[in-house]
Amino acid sequence: MKIWLTNAGKRFNRDWIFRRLSYQFLPGHSYAITGPNGSGKSTLLQSIAGAIAISEGSIGYAAAPLSAAVLPASDPGAAIQAVPPDFPIPSDQAYQHLSLAAPYLDVIEEMTVSEFLRFHASFKPLLTGLSVSDVIDQVGLAAAANRQIRFYSSGMKQRVRLAQALFSNTSTILLDEPCTNLDVDGIALYRRLMGQYAKDRTVIVSSNDLQEYDFCEESINILDYK
Repeated sequence: MKIWLTNAGKRFNRDWIFRRLSYQFLPGHSYAITGPNGSGKSTLLQSIAGAIAISEGSIGYAAAPLSAAVLPASDPGAAIQAVPPDFPIPSDQAYQHLSLAAPYLDVIEEMTVSEFLRFHASFKPLLTGLSVSDVIDQVGLAAAANRQIRFYSSGMKQRVRLAQALFSNTSTILLDEPCTNLDVDGIALYRRLMGQYAKDRTVIVSSNDLQEYDFCEESINILDYK
């Protein structure tokens, strides 16, 4: 999915969190939103996700091809490349194409992780070929699969949040401080999963911790849009 912001701004009362932000997030690429604590990184990410309405400007979404289709050289008079058009996605349907993981997002703690992921998959399917059991194994929670999430540690709950985001069959992944509460093994798991399952997807990471976003191709400092 392609996402673009045009002169976007968000304010709370009289305070502008960001302003005059124009940017394009292209399919298959990875981006970092950086800045100090309290600078508005999470607000920008939630605005991109459509969870928070912006105060000015616009945010657009479109299904876009990853590459151009090359026409045969024998086609007389044809252009060298024909780029398929984008297909606009209404803003109220963009959530179907993206997934979000953030430490402030609630999980249903009365459920087990198996129940929670099955419930989540009922409205946002998992990546093709993966079952709920596969996902639980991938995030290292197999031993606790039948335990209610309310009995999990903060790090285990963060693994659940990562699982529902990374393994949803969406073209775009939004991550807000994804290694929050993770120990050394959890951080290594995050980096492995990103390398294995985030390729060819649009990834936007909001963080001021380099180990969470050092794989990103481009970086946006929110302080440039104050």
